[in-house]
Amino acid sequence: MNKTGLIFFPAFDWAISPTHPEREERLLYTRDQIFEEGILDNPKLVEYKPRLTEKADIQRVHFCVPDIETQTTTAHFISAGSALKLGDALMAGEIKNGFALVRPPGHHAMRVVHGNRGFCNINNEAVLVEYLRKKYGLKKIAIVDTDVHHGDGTQDIFYHDPDVLYISFHQDGRTLYPGSGFVDEAGGPGAYLKNINIPLPPGTGDEGLLKIYQEIIKPALALFQPELVINSAGQDNHFTDPLANMKVSAQGYAQLTEQLKPDLAVLEGGYAIETALPYVNLGILLALIQEDYTYVYEPEYNSKKLKQSSEVNRYIEEIITYWHNKLQEKAPDKESLFGKEHIFSRQRRIYYDTDQIEEHQLETVEYCPDCPGIYYVRSRASRGYGHDDNMWGVSVPLYACPACQKKAYELWERTKIMSNYDYYYLQDKKADNYLQEKGR
Repeated sequence: MNKTGLIFFPAFDWAISPTHPEREERLLYTRDQIFEEGILDNPKLVEYKPRLTEKADIQRVHFCVPDIETQTTTAHFISAGSALKLGDALMAGEIKNGFALVRPPGHHAMRVVHGNRGFCNINNEAVLVEYLRKKYGLKKIAIVDTDVHHGDGTQDIFYHDPDVLYISFHQDGRTLYPGSGFVDEAGGPGAYLKNINIPLPPGTGDEGLLKIYQEIIKPALALFQPELVINSAGQDNHFTDPLANMKVSAQGYAQLTEQLKPDLAVLEGGYAIETALPYVNLGILLALIQEDYTYVYEPEYNSKKLKQSSEVNRYIEEIITYWHNKLQEKAPDKESLFGKEHIFSRQRRIYYDTDQIEEHQLETVEYCPDCPGIYYVRSRASRGYGHDDNMWGVSVPLYACPACQKKAYELWERTKIMSNYDYYYLQDKKADNYLQEKGR
């Protein structure tokens, strides 16, 4: 139990395009750095071989339109499967923690998947959470997302789940894709304050990162008391990342990892493939195996240039105060927030930046006093030139009561008869049963 598990799957045969930030050589320099440092020879580290996930593991999380085969490649199955392999090793007591250094990433993939958005098709962390809960009976799991982009996909999947705490710090959505992740996105009526967003101003560095961990993330985890903590380990808060505007260094990431002590970490973003990823990944690994990481510095590291401005410091203090007050609320007035009805609906427009798909979605949750209730969604995705995909899906939560489980199946049968969608989905997490039918 004193070992750290590592799976390295760089997917050298998969890319969005030859010049895309998410391309084959993204982890090439990380591989070289790990080999050169000889870290694989450390007796505290054990390397595992990747494996494929199962189709049911993806169905447990996603409604893939028109089907899983269309939305995935073998690389997606291996990336998600590698996280599950480390999850098995952790639960078997073979390791104390683990790092899945894999691609493709996944935290922008939502429950409904019409294509690739934010470089993501399948949500690796969500697949891991549902796998661990179903196979091992875990209930309360926390995900701490350290990617510079808000993990809107992970938020979407667990927004109504009271047993998953999702915490994301990220560059403010007013300044960066995907334009979400604000403090008022705090979870649905049945899971209010189980979704914590910490939008940070451009220019936030190590000091701010570690401060919000101590002042917001650590207390939130203590209140929730998860059985397991997963780090959605994005590394694009780095000061050299080409897609963002933050000032975090490899030392900052390593210190955060040392303090957070995640049970499992799964790589997400990070696109400075030469100047950041080799050093950040090395620092994280050293922190996980509890070895000295203080000598890990990037060639461009300059402490004076990475100092936070007074404006950044002031903003961080304000958001700490906000969440400190919010977490002290004993019994939030949910009726004033969501109304008195037991049905909660919201309409959304979702844009797929990679595949240029515009989705219009209506999600509904029927809450129940005995369980989280049932979730159903209708979605229309426009691919341009008059081609639209219309789907409807219903989801039964893992801890559903018999009445809600029965209601979901009745709704599934009734909707197929009375409506006209291209695709219908039933996701029964309690029975581990997944159905899909084409419309008439």
